[in-house]
Amino acid sequence: MSEGNVTSVDEGFLSAVRNMRGVGLSPAAAAIDLDAPIRPGSTLSAGAALALFEAQMESRHLDFAARWLRSRGQGYYTIGSSGHEGNAAVAEATRVTDPALLHYRSGGFFVRRARKAQRQDSGSGRPAVDALGDVLLGVVASRQEPIAGGRHKVFGSIALTIWPQTSTIASHLPKAVGTAFALERKKRLGLALDVPEDAIIACSFGDATVNHSTAVGAINTACWTAHQGLPMPILFVCEDNGLGISVRTPKNWLAAVYGQRSGLGYFRGDGCDMVSAYEAAQSAVDHVRTTRKPAFLHLSMVRLMGHAGSDVELAYRSPGEIRGDLTRDPLRRSAEILIEAGILSAEEVIDRYQTVRAGVRARAEKAAGAPQLHDADDIMAPIAPHDPDAVAAEVKRPVEQAARGQFWRDRLPEEQGPVPLAEHVRRALGDILVKYPEAVIFGQDVGRKGGVYGVTRGLQERAGMARVFDTLLDEQSILGLAIGAGQTGMLPIAEIQYLAYLHNAIDQLRGEAATLSFFSQGQLSNPMVVRVASYAYQKGFGGHFHNDNSIAALGDIPGLVIASPSRGDDAAAMLHTCIASARCDGTVSVFLEPIALYPIRDLYRPGDGELAAPYQPTGAHVPIGSARLWGDGSDLLMVSFANGVYMSLRAARRLADNHGVRCRVLDLRWLAPLPIDDLMGEASKAENVLIVDETRQTGGVSERILTALVEHGFAGTVRRVASLDSFVPLGPAAGHVLVGESDIAGAALAMLGIEDSQNVGFGSRAATKK
Repeated sequence: MSEGNVTSVDEGFLSAVRNMRGVGLSPAAAAIDLDAPIRPGSTLSAGAALALFEAQMESRHLDFAARWLRSRGQGYYTIGSSGHEGNAAVAEATRVTDPALLHYRSGGFFVRRARKAQRQDSGSGRPAVDALGDVLLGVVASRQEPIAGGRHKVFGSIALTIWPQTSTIASHLPKAVGTAFALERKKRLGLALDVPEDAIIACSFGDATVNHSTAVGAINTACWTAHQGLPMPILFVCEDNGLGISVRTPKNWLAAVYGQRSGLGYFRGDGCDMVSAYEAAQSAVDHVRTTRKPAFLHLSMVRLMGHAGSDVELAYRSPGEIRGDLTRDPLRRSAEILIEAGILSAEEVIDRYQTVRAGVRARAEKAAGAPQLHDADDIMAPIAPHDPDAVAAEVKRPVEQAARGQFWRDRLPEEQGPVPLAEHVRRALGDILVKYPEAVIFGQDVGRKGGVYGVTRGLQERAGMARVFDTLLDEQSILGLAIGAGQTGMLPIAEIQYLAYLHNAIDQLRGEAATLSFFSQGQLSNPMVVRVASYAYQKGFGGHFHNDNSIAALGDIPGLVIASPSRGDDAAAMLHTCIASARCDGTVSVFLEPIALYPIRDLYRPGDGELAAPYQPTGAHVPIGSARLWGDGSDLLMVSFANGVYMSLRAARRLADNHGVRCRVLDLRWLAPLPIDDLMGEASKAENVLIVDETRQTGGVSERILTALVEHGFAGTVRRVASLDSFVPLGPAAGHVLVGESDIAGAALAMLGIEDSQNVGFGSRAATKK
């Protein structure tokens, strides 16, 4: 079916061109004014039209080559751009320095931008981007492909300001909006830009994608921002072929939804006609560049050769409908325009077309022999680069005291005595704002209100509304802003108000933020820290959505750092580590702050102040993946994190007082990567290990701890006590499903064979592995 599709498209084009007749045949080059309009009144020049046609032909033959490589078992990607070559007009209308986040049918755009860059860079000594060779290396998954190194077929190039996208839906739209916002915010803050001040963001996608909630939210965020008078220079390019694989887009749906959207410019063009496509694109680009407001460019397209090589279109489309799309082939129309204008003859069109075919086929044959990725280490090398020494040095780099004094005004925070966890985080955030001019803090209610729990209280007043600001209520857009800001050189600190609210936006971390380094071979990064008020134990307040205890969706994201402190001094130090790692290594971190411990000062008894500590602006460095040990008992090692450490320490005190059991408590602090060395080092000194896990039994952190102990050869008895596989109910009933101190103490006694005559606890939620 694939070869048949290629043949019908290929022969259909050649046959149509042979039947074309123009006003001029093979005119001499000297007689052609390439700067003149392609037709009277058009803004597209003859020279630009010729260049667009060249890019369209190259894109088409790249699709043919991908199918040919696949037929030989040497190609691995057949989603093509045939029928969408009109997007080359968007490349013509934008600049090489305008960041672009592209749809997977953007072959025409990619090739045309590469040619523009080659022309602009001629004589500069910089190597030209080999667009055709690079695309084919991606098709064969070669490690020599310059952007992703064979890890995926993407359109991306640092030199072309095209950032690689693997999204097949809409997950790149929030970060495109975030990038547009961040470029303008950097200008406002006086930060250096990597692109011209009037750069715009171009973001392309298909018509079916528009219906995805991620797209709806991103476009809404752009309009919401522009409505407030804030600049939002983004061009949304919707390439409308009327199909989402087999599902049809209702007629006139896009125009009805976005044609008159408040705050959103709407421009429409025929993507199968390069003159119409270019003029619509140029008008849209000019609008965004001059007004700094968002626009929606709606280009009608056709999809030729099916969704991909394996797609049998006749299963859901009639032969007549498929033939009708062939008559709208953009290459046919481009050839017709050039022939009618007397720029090329039909024979010259065919000669050029065949020349391009031969050149692309030769490159495909060469690409077929290019080396593949070697092994797992080769594949995984760019996932999470980490330089611990550089991070440690960055943490210890002092903050200018005069600047700190100006920021904190009345007196420095370290002069104000012991404080609980929330205050440590607040003070660390303040010092981070002082130390890093590029740092910004944002999220719902973080500004004037200072966050639901007051953790950002007063920071907006001190740092200004440009650096500490509220966002709209949309977690996908909050994380998209973080991604865009990070990729443009800022240090974003995003707040998600509650852990349960993170789940509806998790793909922004899983599919976008965590993958950029992987799919760019470490050439690009989007450093960020995402703060999340987390876990339960709020004494019955709020129910499930304010007490969520599931982090399973975070635990298996490659390269993601997960921090989860249990006390204030660690929280401040770990936050500084996450920021330093973001700055040095481009790290994406999620910082899980235990809500219930925010205000807690006392550990064992009222007034003991064991959990309050003085804030240290240059405190001890807490390396990623390092644990902290409490106590020196030899009877039992408890392993936990966050609220679990608090409960374990209290249970350990009860065990010591009532039964003479001496325990040590290991605070993991980092849930990814787990502190394996510290865990095994302490476990080797113990015969009994009890894991205390406030997350759920299924998919919880304890599963990974148990696995680590077994795989690394722990020979003693290990038992875990975890919260039940339940959502957290409202009120005191929460105690029936959450792990508690009595469960911990009871499990410890059961492990040691001690009868619980004192009713210290009962181990109903414990499981043993020996």
